[in-house]
Amino acid sequence: MDYKKVAVEVLKYIGGKENISHLEKCSTRLRFTLKDNSKADVKNLEKIPGVMGVRMTAQCQVIIGNEVIEVYNEVIKLIGNINNSSSSTAKKKQKPGAVILDFIVGIFQPLVPAIAGGGVLKSLLLVLSLMGVLNSGSDTYKILNMIGDAPLYFLPILVAITTASKLKVNHLVALSAVGALLLPNMSSMLKGGELFGLGLQNIAYAYQIFPAILTVFFYAFMEKTFTKITPKAIRIFFVPMMSLVITVPVSLLVLGPLGYNIGQGFAAVILFIFGKVGWVATALLAAVLPFMVATGMHKAMIPYAVATMGELGKEILYLPASLAHNISESGACFAIAIKAKDKNVKSTAISAAISALFGITEPALYGVTLQNKKALGSVVIGSLIGGAFIGITGVEAFVLVGPGLASMTMYVSEKAPMNIVYAIIGFAVSFGVAFISALFMWKEEKTSIQSEELKEEILKTPVTGKAISLSEVKDDVFSAKIVGDGVAVIPEKGEIYAPADAEIKTLFETNHAIGMKTDNGAELLIHAGIDTVKLEGKYFEPFVKTGDRVKKGDLLLKVDFESIKKEGFDPVTVLVVTNGDKFGVKTLNLSKVNKNDDLLLVTPKGE
Repeated sequence: MDYKKVAVEVLKYIGGKENISHLEKCSTRLRFTLKDNSKADVKNLEKIPGVMGVRMTAQCQVIIGNEVIEVYNEVIKLIGNINNSSSSTAKKKQKPGAVILDFIVGIFQPLVPAIAGGGVLKSLLLVLSLMGVLNSGSDTYKILNMIGDAPLYFLPILVAITTASKLKVNHLVALSAVGALLLPNMSSMLKGGELFGLGLQNIAYAYQIFPAILTVFFYAFMEKTFTKITPKAIRIFFVPMMSLVITVPVSLLVLGPLGYNIGQGFAAVILFIFGKVGWVATALLAAVLPFMVATGMHKAMIPYAVATMGELGKEILYLPASLAHNISESGACFAIAIKAKDKNVKSTAISAAISALFGITEPALYGVTLQNKKALGSVVIGSLIGGAFIGITGVEAFVLVGPGLASMTMYVSEKAPMNIVYAIIGFAVSFGVAFISALFMWKEEKTSIQSEELKEEILKTPVTGKAISLSEVKDDVFSAKIVGDGVAVIPEKGEIYAPADAEIKTLFETNHAIGMKTDNGAELLIHAGIDTVKLEGKYFEPFVKTGDRVKKGDLLLKVDFESIKKEGFDPVTVLVVTNGDKFGVKTLNLSKVNKNDDLLLVTPKGE
């Protein structure tokens, strides 16, 4: 992959550097917060070689896969320092739910590497201790264990930093406000101490999340308030001093206890729900995770997982279900790699299977399983059955990290030695069921070259009107034949028909364009009007959908061309062959044409 080329293309189609207000990456995605989401050209983003998919939520998520770090680094080289302040325009265009989700994920997502790193270290130490390699009573073990425990112990500090970052207030002062709750002497004062004559609640704030979030929210309000009213000459010390002297007491008396009780209640609700539905919840969550990951909605589970890990020291739903899903993706992809005859499909499936085996599922989802219903079905079956077993046996996770082969120690428990055994069996069940299902269910889609010898084809006129050369079309993309060679028609009637027997490959969301593949392998694009994507589907009525088979002359689309012209758009309709590397195109008619008239001759190259 040419990382720099991918980076350049991605920047081009998200609206350029000037449209970025924030950029971050996760294990497989570039996550852009854009000033104006409407400037993102999703269709062209998806066509970039190296881009596995695009998801538009509160963020523009460009899915790269295992090479995301290299592409991210190239993007950073191109954009330099980005002003991360979100524009008010962008916020107005986002739905409130999307803004809230983006804010919550923005707080919790950055915490995962630290928590995962510390958690895996602790689980490895426990394994070494159980194997007799390292004495759990030794100083070495204790020190390493404390290093692993540090991210969770100082979780309030980490949350203070991420929350301050999202609220765009002083990170260090916010950290100081939350840090005051963790001071050893402060912990002593909480045991029977008073503040302004009011008794303090004895709470251990280490490992807590919600007290820190509430504290930083209140601090942000104080900072912004004092910044407005404080003379500039004394702001540098007066604003942080007054913010701290008000925020910390309010947190000790009100916000800390409130946040602590929220956390306790949150954990109690999770345990109650799990106690009522138990393994059914794990099985169902595992089965729907492919769709949640595909849409990015699995990120909404991270706040729950982080909070539960902080409160209970373990997680009993999301991570166990993720184990079943991740390994099912791997099993299905390995089966497809075995069955596939196409070299590209085989290599993609093997790479995706290995990634999923180690907990990274996006390459498997976007590169393989979402491409085929039966492949996706095998993943769902493996996830459901594997998730049911994991739920029935009550598997618990003790580390917040993507479940996979390398991180199986996350299920090791000194108190419940069978937990890791059940996790390993669940691993095997998920993999085996998905593997066998895909082996029997999945069938390779034959390309036109595989299915039959390529033949020439005459394409009929898709719309009644005056046929003209592409060079006369007032759009450089078509007139320069960038998309492909073909012909255009100035329409006189509002019906668009299939020019050949074909399969509908794409019906654009705005209904202004249709992509199809003929039986001889030619890939066609019918584009009704110039720049009519801006009409957002207005004046277009489709009669087909993606995946339909059509016969030559079937009605595809009705278009109100008169209204389109009144809106100021050019109604000219273009028919082009987009895979010109395989087919030659010859225009047969440049005059008045009707529905059944011959228009183009498409001939396989090399014949």
